[in-house]
Amino acid sequence: MIPKVAMIGGGSWATAIIKMLSDNFTAKEIYWWMRNQDSIVHLQKYKHNPNYLSSVEIRIPEDNISDNIADIIEKAEYIILNVPAAFLKATLDGITPEQLKDKKIISAIKGIVPDENLIIGEFLNQKYNVSYEDIVVISGPCHAEEVALEKLSYLTIASTNLDLAVTFARLLSTRYIKTNISDDIFGTEYAAVLKNIYAVASGICHGIGYGDNFQAVLISNAIREIKRFVDAVHPISRDIKESAYLGDLLVTAYSQFSRNRTFGNMIGKGYTVKSAQLEMNMVAEGYYAVNSMHHVNKKYKVDMPICRAVYAILYEKHSPHIEMRLLTEQLN
Repeated sequence: MIPKVAMIGGGSWATAIIKMLSDNFTAKEIYWWMRNQDSIVHLQKYKHNPNYLSSVEIRIPEDNISDNIADIIEKAEYIILNVPAAFLKATLDGITPEQLKDKKIISAIKGIVPDENLIIGEFLNQKYNVSYEDIVVISGPCHAEEVALEKLSYLTIASTNLDLAVTFARLLSTRYIKTNISDDIFGTEYAAVLKNIYAVASGICHGIGYGDNFQAVLISNAIREIKRFVDAVHPISRDIKESAYLGDLLVTAYSQFSRNRTFGNMIGKGYTVKSAQLEMNMVAEGYYAVNSMHHVNKKYKVDMPICRAVYAILYEKHSPHIEMRLLTEQLN
């Protein structure tokens, strides 16, 4: 039976994964939901996403692209969720647990659901009764822009159901995408949430004038914060130096393509949160994540000075200069 895969979301990362699925040699049927009707018409006519990674050729039948999310979900067995975490609840509004029954749900969202303060796997399990055995997490250091250029990239495919992880990984692998398998859905998801916060911190430090020497100290402390937190939340044996953890942190903190670093850089240079968001016209997941993590960590009480500093700057309107100077006294 030919696998049927549905993409939910129309941004750059969704477009990049559509490209991976299309370039992969395994026969499959691909469906694509996006909210914007004008984008759908453009895609159907010109075979390119007009707003994101517009150089990527889209090789999907016109009838497989739709703004009817219920119809797209019904047709596919693998459902890839790929919208900003802040918009996930609105995107799935009207979708019932019954409609997701027996589906394999793949999270390509590197964020946490605001208000609920749940990572995507927890949200799906608690709100839609999706078994953890049917959930897959895509993580790893992989910017959409480099996928569009077919630069060699590595993804980690995580699931408590290792057979499912292997099966889905086979649908993504190409000559420029290599895949690793993991059973750590909680650690990889939380690491993906946290690395966006540390990329914001990295950008703030760059914006106010700290150099590469300090950035190295900041990020070496950040990976230790990640380890402390994921060990507290889900204490299993894991190597924090693997690409799903350290690798993803490094690329997000340093890359020119990192929207979280860009957002932080603007904050460091004096932009307000609102003005930075308007100028970027893209979602920086780290902004929402640091607020959610602030509340989540009230339960675990893990020492996370970098997260505290970013929260104070973005949500308590503290001076970036003062907060980062205070932070320098807590790092080693």
